[in-house]
Amino acid sequence: MTSFGMWGIIPPLLTIVLAFVTKDVIVSLFLGILSGTLIVADGNPLLALINLTDALAASLADEWNIRIFLFCALLGGLVGMLSKTGAAGVFGRWASAKLKTCKGSSLMTFIFGLIIFIDDYFNSLTVGTIMRPISDKTKVSRAKLSYILDSTAAPVCIIAPISSWVVTVMSIVKGSEGFDALRMTPFEFFIRSIPYNLYALGALAFVLIIILTKRDFGPMKESEALAASGKLFNEEKYGAVAGEVDNAINDKSKPVDMLFPIIVLIVTALVFFPVTTWMSAVDGEAYMSFKQAVMGISVSDAFKDTDASVALFYSIIFTIFATYIYYIARKLLNLSGAGEALRDGVKSMIPALIILVMAWTIGTIIKSSPEDGGLGLGTYLSELVVKGNFPLALIPMIVFALSALISFATGTSWGTFGIMIPLVMPIATGLAQANGLDQRALVNACMICIAAVVGGAVFGDHASPISDTTILSSTGAGCPHLEHVATQMPYAIFIALCSAVGFIAGGFAMNILVAWIAFASVLMAGIVFLPKAFKSK
Repeated sequence: MTSFGMWGIIPPLLTIVLAFVTKDVIVSLFLGILSGTLIVADGNPLLALINLTDALAASLADEWNIRIFLFCALLGGLVGMLSKTGAAGVFGRWASAKLKTCKGSSLMTFIFGLIIFIDDYFNSLTVGTIMRPISDKTKVSRAKLSYILDSTAAPVCIIAPISSWVVTVMSIVKGSEGFDALRMTPFEFFIRSIPYNLYALGALAFVLIIILTKRDFGPMKESEALAASGKLFNEEKYGAVAGEVDNAINDKSKPVDMLFPIIVLIVTALVFFPVTTWMSAVDGEAYMSFKQAVMGISVSDAFKDTDASVALFYSIIFTIFATYIYYIARKLLNLSGAGEALRDGVKSMIPALIILVMAWTIGTIIKSSPEDGGLGLGTYLSELVVKGNFPLALIPMIVFALSALISFATGTSWGTFGIMIPLVMPIATGLAQANGLDQRALVNACMICIAAVVGGAVFGDHASPISDTTILSSTGAGCPHLEHVATQMPYAIFIALCSAVGFIAGGFAMNILVAWIAFASVLMAGIVFLPKAFKSK
């Protein structure tokens, strides 16, 4: 037996339905996993719970997974230390001292959003508290500030090579059935898939266009008009500001204190990407020493073949160590304060880490064959779709829409990654192989399909009113939450529409250039006509 047939659809379907109803993705994933182990255990609840426990433990027993888990936890610790020094506020005041116009302050917010890419929560709160006084001074509406914060949080984190988001996607892709057919490492897959991420790149491009052209429309245009008259947010229409977060203040901090850990993390990661490949190549046969491995494997091949989990884990350990010493030497933190900041930062990652482990576990149960304690759903769906002659060209648009719907309803992209990627990967590879596509076309098909999942998930995280980053963006900007949701929604939906058109065109052509041409065509038309079509009241 290769699968449990239609029974295998119950865990992901139950997870999706419960996520819509309860808005609690952790409970939904847990019950989805339990339903899968119940099916495998022929309805025996005791055996199902034992299998569930074993499956959760097995997820963390995997070397790749445990390194990614620890990387995410320690990244939270690094952000905790950085937050406690007050360096972000000093950096903002230094960089923004000469800003006099609303366009200048909005551009600076956008640039800060690109720089602070390691964590979406930290991005929203830190950039918001840095730029809020400057935006107020230059009469940028709190709604516009919230929009820029939100648009440079998840969309930036999902395309930055060093972030908890990216390693999460890589780990789920790596464990999905059909990935081996691509003949590449997870890191190479990520790097090559960046141009396929229409929604994330399109959202960033649209923010920049709106800032430079000021072609606002819908509720945002009304909020900007009120800000120009001195009213920065509309409390009468949308209610009071839910809360504002202030950065820690430390007179000893300097702008370089914020950049130091980010630069160290980037540099050490770039060093360890090839170094880990050379280290692993020393086997006593082909390469007798590290020096021989360096001489025998080019830097480009070493980057391509790297084990990203090892490289990133090494880099975060070195960065934590260097930052800890640096902040204590600068007397920005003492020993107890640094330890407390580390602990607080790690604690802040716990919900995300739970979701990550749950996503790995349900993905394994969905993917694995019955002989290995799974449902074989990927194999079943792949065979079903292939035998039904379903057009591969429509898969990207369909999975983009479904992922967007799930993520919007649940407010989380990580849970959506865990549900959708293990389902889509075998379907994409199966259809591509059934259609006789060559290796290059197979890779294109898989990348555009997985990019559609990721883009849809990021849309939900970006636009959903119950998303953590949406809430934190309005908090960081000091904007009424409902005003942020109402003003951002038309922009996010428009970019999602552009992306859907792009995925349709790219799906039929199996070419990313065609997808971007279609995306850009709709985008340009919208920029010209939407400000005229949507009239503010």
